Amino acid sequence: MADAIVLREHGGPTSLELESIETGRPGIGELRIRQTAIGVNFHDVYVRSGLYQTLALPGIPGIEAAGVVEEVGPGVSGFAVGDHIAYVTAGYGAYASERILPADLALRLPSAISDEVAATVLLRGLTADMLMRQVHRVQAGDEVLVHAAAGGVGRLLCQWISHLGATVIGTVGSAAKAELARKAGCRHTILYREENFVERVRELTGGHGVGVVYDSVGRDTFFGSLDCLAVRGHLVNFGQSSGSVAPFEVSRLAARSNSVTRPILFHYIALREARERMAADLFDLLAQGVLSAEPGKAFPLAQAATAHAELESRLAPGPLLLIP
Repeated sequence: MADAIVLREHGGPTSLELESIETGRPGIGELRIRQTAIGVNFHDVYVRSGLYQTLALPGIPGIEAAGVVEEVGPGVSGFAVGDHIAYVTAGYGAYASERILPADLALRLPSAISDEVAATVLLRGLTADMLMRQVHRVQAGDEVLVHAAAGGVGRLLCQWISHLGATVIGTVGSAAKAELARKAGCRHTILYREENFVERVRELTGGHGVGVVYDSVGRDTFFGSLDCLAVRGHLVNFGQSSGSVAPFEVSRLAARSNSVTRPILFHYIALREARERMAADLFDLLAQGVLSAEPGKAFPLAQAATAHAELESRLAPGPLLLIP
């Protein structure tokens, strides 16, 4: 038997309840994993609240974790008992002390990357790779606006983009978060509660705007983000922490030949070779010190509701994880 957080109906954090489940044995092409660290993400919040109706209820939420291989199923090669692995999955089930995992999803962890770091950086790191190397390829000399620049993905984007030689402008909610963003490579920070970020971006770019905006906030920033774009600029909306974006006339984009994308990570990591290449690049940059990631604040698995409440408060200083 294993412990798991089961969601039986959509609602607030208290909808997350600890239950005992039976894990079973791994089948063909599967691994049994003893999970050591589980990432807590806004995706999990959206699933719990019902904004994303992608988990059949009752179900076990969670899309990211790290752990140790306890049993190898028939037909699996390349893994052995005791291997440390991490994964991201659209199939959910991460909020558990033990699980059966398709071996195809498992990514072997280098010795330099701890389980705790892996469980909070893999999803964010793969997302950053997707955003600035595939959805819109950032190059030296570019001017880029990153919303929520002190957040988990935001800080990785700032580090990675500045490493490439581009200029990063970041919006943040407080002076403390502005300092975090600057340390991550933001050339300019904008306190969006005190300044009009559209006017400030225009000022910082000499009036022409930025080539790309990475926007995970959604409703509160989307149309302002459009106004920040230069001619042929690209708005990449990859989240909606403030709510869904209202419908708009696509002809609005014509004024400056702008484009809008709403990428989903799982479409970019559907192939194993893509996952492995992106993860290898991420782990290599972490090992080099180009990217940095802290292990995050840990909660016992049974306190998943508390972790969700803290994440939604936006007061968490860094990533959050659950420890079975």
